[in-house]
Amino acid sequence: MKITDIKTYLLKEWRTLLLVVVETDEGIYGIGESGLTSREYAVEGMIRDLKDLLVGQDPFQIEHHWQTLWRSGFHPSGQVLSSAIAAIDIALYDIKGKALNVPVYELLGGKTRDKVLTYCHIGGQTPEETLEAAKKAVADGWKAIRWEPTYKDDMVMRGRWAVDKAIEEYRLLREALGPDIELAFDAHTKLTPAEAARFCRAVEEYRPMFVECALRSEFTEGYALLRKQTAVPLAAGEQLANKWQFRNLIEGNLVDYIRVDLCIAGGITESKKIAAMCETHMIDLAVHNPIGPISSAACLHLNLSSPNVLVQELPKRPGESIPDLVSTDQVWEDGWLSCAGKPGLGVELNTEALDNYPFSHEHLPILHREDGSFTNW
Repeated sequence: MKITDIKTYLLKEWRTLLLVVVETDEGIYGIGESGLTSREYAVEGMIRDLKDLLVGQDPFQIEHHWQTLWRSGFHPSGQVLSSAIAAIDIALYDIKGKALNVPVYELLGGKTRDKVLTYCHIGGQTPEETLEAAKKAVADGWKAIRWEPTYKDDMVMRGRWAVDKAIEEYRLLREALGPDIELAFDAHTKLTPAEAARFCRAVEEYRPMFVECALRSEFTEGYALLRKQTAVPLAAGEQLANKWQFRNLIEGNLVDYIRVDLCIAGGITESKKIAAMCETHMIDLAVHNPIGPISSAACLHLNLSSPNVLVQELPKRPGESIPDLVSTDQVWEDGWLSCAGKPGLGVELNTEALDNYPFSHEHLPILHREDGSFTNW
């Protein structure tokens, strides 16, 4: 079997998506997905640069291809390259599983669990609105929920106000939902170190599942200081591109949970290595999965095969995103995600539905502090 072509598809549904299809001369194809939202043109261009390295090659040599794609440009690269490799890598696993008639988790060592806990996204402009959204999610069967700091329509991030609001939300949600619902908060790198420390200390009594991305990813060393200031479980890593970028967080035991994004951090091949690094430090995965159904499938297969897993992000349940374009064997029930075990990732692409999702480029929200300075979204 040889690779004959690599195609990219830019889509726009509830958010922008970049799907990748790797085709072979035996008619078996694999589907992958890139996770670098708002930089899809850059990733698409990188895939064009990499394509010639793969056409004519054996799709089964996944590790060899990963090394070639990562290192052949000589200069160490970042998230654009790793996101392009991720989409291709995921598609290659899909091909191999289909060709061997086994699900991808079997290629990764087989199941360590039957299902994976998932969490949804909620939010509200007031603590009371956030509480109502949480109650609805719990009524729908979710056992874990996540929200983040609020900003207003003027796109101004008011740090002290947002922190005070989030603390009150934690109080309301824990009192109303009881001890059995997991509450995760994604600071989304919006907070200053001082704001992060104040928030984490204030919500300790409400037993967070974790506080995620309390600090900017460029400053992973800052988690060493935050560790000393709070007992709240910390999570980070969704913006990181490879095992080397994760190294400080893991080897320094700076966080309790690693937020690896398979569609940014080099795909299944690299994420499996990051998971193994985490296992040596008793750190569990809380995989970052904010995009489409291919990402959800790849994350699920990694989680099913890994011993150290806490939870999987799941903004859309199976069938809720591009259902006419992508079919999947994923099953969601009472907060847990599983799959039927079809070959590969258990996903299929209906290219006839592509025209239903015309792409339009969009930037992520641009936020400012009250003094007009830029701050992270």
